[in-house]
Order: sequence, then C-alpha cells, then structure tokens
Amino acid sequence: MRIGELAARAGTTTRALRYYEARGLLPARRDGNGHRTYDEADLRLLDQIRTLRDFGFELEETRPFVECLRSGHPEGDSCPASLAVYRRKLDELDALIGQLSAVRETVAGQLRRAESARDALAAEALVPGGPEPGCELGGLSR
Repeated sequence: MRIGELAARAGTTTRALRYYEARGLLPARRDGNGHRTYDEADLRLLDQIRTLRDFGFELEETRPFVECLRSGHPEGDSCPASLAVYRRKLDELDALIGQLSAVRETVAGQLRRAESARDALAAEALVPGGPEPGCELGGLSR
C-alpha cells in the first residue's frame, strides 16, 4: 500500500509516517517508481506505536516494541527490552503518583484551612458587632 492509504488506515498523517521513517521506526521501502510501499506488518507497527503513545510512552520508548515485532515476535512486548521499558515506565508512574499524592494532600490541607477560616468568619458575623462576611472575588458581599 502507498503512504496515503497507510496513514488513513493507521489514523495518522503522511507527515508522521515520514517522521517515523526518519527515526528508523518505520521501514523505508520503495517500489520501482520510487514510491514508498507498506504492508500489513507496517500497519501493525503503527498500531503498537500509537497504543504506547496513548499510554504516555515517548516515541523513543516505543523502539524496543517495534524492533520486537520486526524480528518476528507475535507481540511487541514479548522481548526482554520491551519488558525493561515497561518496568521503567512503571517506576516513572509510581514516582508521579507519589508526587501527585503529595500535591493532593497540600491542596486538601489548603482547602481545610480555607474552610475553617471561612467558618470562623461566619461565626464571628453572628456575634452582634462582628465583621460582615464578604467575598474577595470582585468585592461582592454575601
């Protein structure tokens, strides 16, 4: 198949395919007229790349999976190098989850503090002569 058909079937652009070719992820085969030619195996490579990219893998991280498929394995993640990429990605995700958990706890603490301050201000407003509660956004009062 030609580059336009492959791009349409893979749900990508011809520009992306040329980029993958330049990066060595997609084979560069040409017919007698110099046109790029592709087959179903190339579509499978692109599906593997797209799936991994959708999962947050960098383009270069897809290389072991592509090479695994190109070497004849039925799945791109059945080679040791692919498994090593999975392990590294899981380590990265665990680190990000830890960072996000810390940020979440900070934001939750800020919310608790803000709600407590709001409640204290509201309680003072119930006392005769207490402050009038107001909203700082746009200078509006409640």
